[in-house]
Formats: sequence, structure tokens, C-alpha cells
Amino acid sequence: GLIFYDTKVTVMNRVLNATVQRTADHAAPEITLDPLEIVGAGEIRSSENSYFCQAARQLGCVPSSQLCVKLASGGDPTYAFNIRFTGEEVHGTSGSFRHFLWQVCKELQSSSLSLLLLCPSSAVNKNKGKYILTPSPITYAEEQLFHFFGQLLGIAIRADVPLPLDLLPSFWKTLVGEPLDPDVDLQEADILTYNYVKKFENISDETELEALCAEIASQHLATESPDCPNKPCCKFTYLSLTGEEVELCPRGRHIPVGWENKDVYAAAIRSLRMRELQTPECMTAVRAGLGSIIPLQLLTTLTPLEMELRTCGLPYINLEFLKAHTMYQVGLMETDQHIEFFWSALEMFTQEELCKFIKFACNQERIPFTCPCKDGGPDTAHVPPYPMKIAPPDGAAGT
Repeated sequence: GLIFYDTKVTVMNRVLNATVQRTADHAAPEITLDPLEIVGAGEIRSSENSYFCQAARQLGCVPSSQLCVKLASGGDPTYAFNIRFTGEEVHGTSGSFRHFLWQVCKELQSSSLSLLLLCPSSAVNKNKGKYILTPSPITYAEEQLFHFFGQLLGIAIRADVPLPLDLLPSFWKTLVGEPLDPDVDLQEADILTYNYVKKFENISDETELEALCAEIASQHLATESPDCPNKPCCKFTYLSLTGEEVELCPRGRHIPVGWENKDVYAAAIRSLRMRELQTPECMTAVRAGLGSIIPLQLLTTLTPLEMELRTCGLPYINLEFLKAHTMYQVGLMETDQHIEFFWSALEMFTQEELCKFIKFACNQERIPFTCPCKDGGPDTAHVPPYPMKIAPPDGAAGT
């Protein structure tokens, strides 16, 4: 917390350029994606045919050293790999690479892939649209996909293309090795469970406990007590984030919650959720993938928020920043009437419309808000998509 973010980025960029493995005399690995494979496939097939899985399969046999390239800069930067879309002719490598990353993020945050899970809080309009890693025992194939997901985070950092991913802060905390807060992070991820646990922690007498168990019984979460058949009670079980009923301790299904063990019950639910949010098996695979592209030691200087900014950029477009990095081509000036109209039209756009404009202009929804030319003179290398270029019309001049 004592070092400015810009200073950290400068150090990070130096380290990334010093750890390049693939030099200019090596050809970039190339993958071929078939856009038709992702159209109209059923649920099961569509995950295997997604761009994410097509790419993971093809890059699985490419040594990770081939993906460690210097930071993107200049007009036609070097990317970790080149992409060819079957049946589509594309000029240059930038557009298709950025389109691929955008499409992959859409897939990750949809039902076609099961690596990410919508956080339960979004069901009650808190942290709407935020995701966490799906907590469950993983197969070898899933471990490979999490590894590739980690590689993509590193590839995006080297390419300076912000990924439009909306992940909860708990993901970034675990990634940089910061401990989770059992109160704050539980509330962010699953406010219903947080409130449920709090009710048990705040009960002051047995009558209240009975009333709470009766309320839970009415929601089909409890069963009758073995001692008093008509008295509802809870057992030492709870629903996992993926919706399965799990025992909170050995033989939990047979242990009723009573006055003397209610705190143990509340603590057991809390620790179940914290374990699920940390997902050690999945996170180990993600970190291993990330570590094959960038040195993990870099993460020790970054806060979770800074890591998110470096990987995903800002989820909003800063028009002033965009204006400052716009180039007007021959014959155009910032003071031309139609240029002024253009900027005032953009100022009326919502953030969602601005993202669509950026997507239209450069095939990515977010723009990096750190730019090497920010502090340097006009000769400093830009990182695509900067500068935005506005050109005169191609046709004959008219009204």
C-alpha cells in the first residue's frame, strides 16, 4: 500500500519485458477456430466446441515459453498466438486476437462453460452479474481448463487487452494470496447465507431458536426432532454453492441443531462457504497457468483491486482519456464542426452504448487506462487500441 499503482505497473512492465521467452525470430503459434462449431450445438457439445475449449485443445501442446512475448506496443504488436478463423479473411492479427478474448469472456460468463458460477447474492440484486470459480472437486480435464484460464489472464496482461470479466473481489484476493474476510466476503458472495448464519449467532434464548427452526421448517430446510416428533429442528447439513446438500460434520444428517451447538452449526456453515470461495484445487490450477506466463512474484506487490485493474481494466469508458489519445488524420482538426458533433454525441451515450462503440471501433469492450504515452512525449509507443484514429471520409466531399 506504500507504492503508487503507476510505479508498480512500471516495474511490472520491466519484469515482463525482461522475461520474454519467444523472440522475433520465432514464428508465433497459430490456432484455427471454426465459428460454425459454436453455432447451434446442443448444451453438451457446445462446451467442447466453444472458442475457449477449441483454443485450450490446440494450445495444450504448445510450450508455455512460446506464449511469453514482450508487452504489446506499436502498430502491429506481438501477441502470444495468432488466430485464424475458418472461412474468414482478416487483415493483421490484432482484430481477431481481441475478438477471440472478448468471445472467450462471454463464454466463461455463460451457461456453455461451467468454470465460473454466478454468485448467489446476484439472485437478490447484490453484486449482480458477478462470478466466482465453481467450487467442486475437479476432473483432470477441468484442471487443464482452469490452467488455460490462468494462462489467458497472463496472456491478456502481456497483450494489454483488458478482459471483460466480472469476478468477485474474493477471486482476486485468493489469486494474490490475501486471506478472505469471513464477514465481508461471505456477505458479498452469498448474502442469504450470511443473514442465515447471523440469525443463529444472534439468538438470545431457546424460544427464539425454536421459532427460527419453525420458520426454516416452513421453507423445507428442516425436519422434525427425533425427541419431540412435532417440534421442528435443523440438522447439521447445508446446501453447497452448487446446490447439493452436504453434511457439515460426520453423520451431520443425524445431528439436530440445539441450544448448546447452534454456534458450532453457524461456524460450520461459514467455514463451508469460505472453503468454497477459496476453491483451493481450482485456484492452484489457475495460479499455475498464470505462473507459466508471468512471474508470480509480481503478485506480491499488487493489491487484489490492482490485479483486477491490470487484468480487466475499468468496466467504464473514460471519454476524457479517450479524447487525449485520439489522432486526427490529414485535413482534420479537433475544432471541425463534425468532430465536435461526434464528441458531444458520445457524451450523450450510456456506458453500455460506449462499450458497444468501443467494441465496434476496436473489437474489445474495455480500453486499458494505463497507456505508455500517458507520461511520455508524442513519440512514445502507443499500445493498441490507442491512439484512436479519426480519418476523413473516403468518398467525394458532400453535404
